[in-house]
Amino acid sequence: MADLSTPPLARQMSVRAVVEALMRAGSLSRAELARVTGLSKQTASEVVRELEANGWVRERGQTQGFVGRSATTYEIDVSRRYVLGVDLGGTKVHVALADLAGAIVSEEVEATDRRGGRHVVEQIGALSAKAAASAGVDHGRIHCGAMGSPGVFQPGSGRINIAPNIPGLDEIDVAGELRRRLGFEMVVENDVNLAAMGERWRGCCRESGTFAFVALGTGIGMGMMADGRLVRGARGAAGEIAYLPLGGDPFDSRGYRLGTLETAIGGVAILERYRGLGGADAHDVRAIFERWNAGDPAARTTVEEVARLLAQALMAVRAVLDPELIVLGGSIGARPELVDAVRSLLPRFMPEPLRVEPSALGSRAAIVGAVGTALLALYDAMFGVTDLPAEPDDAVTAA
Repeated sequence: MADLSTPPLARQMSVRAVVEALMRAGSLSRAELARVTGLSKQTASEVVRELEANGWVRERGQTQGFVGRSATTYEIDVSRRYVLGVDLGGTKVHVALADLAGAIVSEEVEATDRRGGRHVVEQIGALSAKAAASAGVDHGRIHCGAMGSPGVFQPGSGRINIAPNIPGLDEIDVAGELRRRLGFEMVVENDVNLAAMGERWRGCCRESGTFAFVALGTGIGMGMMADGRLVRGARGAAGEIAYLPLGGDPFDSRGYRLGTLETAIGGVAILERYRGLGGADAHDVRAIFERWNAGDPAARTTVEEVARLLAQALMAVRAVLDPELIVLGGSIGARPELVDAVRSLLPRFMPEPLRVEPSALGSRAAIVGAVGTALLALYDAMFGVTDLPAEPDDAVTAA
């Protein structure tokens, strides 16, 4: 790769243009690459030869042109490198191994090591090796990864703060420890931010540059995209809507740890609301929704109360971000009963209701976002490519 890592600027731009074109189209002939990129046919051919010699591009087949002429088509060799996506939660660790097209070839899921800290890092390393072995991939071909985690990642120290369900992450350089254990660079990001990236890449926000992803489950968090870029804030805490002063007294110190809004509509709070209304004992929020569907008055009132507070929070987001839409995700947020209840309230706030959609990726949003983020980091490092297509069309036109 030495000849591709430090080329003259013009050559680097040509390589980037060819790689981007192949990523978007799936496969193209040299003539098509010249037409799509605006490069001369000679330059396009030289770049293809260079990429092919280094193993990044391979022949795909033949395309039939005019008067019986045919041309060889080329595609990215998706098995040249692999990336690792990690979704780290308080209860489970989910890892996914993907090729250069973003196709997941292997996945592993395991209960999170309760000891946290370096024990979790070692666990991720073991799961990475297991996923590679399952797919028959040499672990040395994994060249980049991304991990989503609860809490706020601190780039300076590599620590993750405000992740109470996974102890010890605020005591170690998580990014550095992962790099040491895995042998390649790891991007560390808030899990809800990665879920937003997942929806942007292969979910319901492919055509939206400015939107918010709100995840409601045990807690509540938000990832925001503005003009196609993730909004992190000055300290990486943008989107911590758990601390919106809604649903209680924001000066009550009991809300300091989890936030006023989360204390009011997080999973524990929803169960407490239901029991306070005289509802029968429920072990989880899913049971409350099941009883809502069965016509249980206490369940219906509980969902209505949660919907009212959530709608207020979404309108606060709208006032600040002015998003095209807000995506509701998480084990509670994506429930159709809650989505419908929130939608019914929004027209009462302003003439033009806010568009709200349930997550298209569901529980896989964060792992898809992790894979996409890792893939983008790899393409950027190798070729300066800073955007990913949704999925290749694989369409070939005449040469």
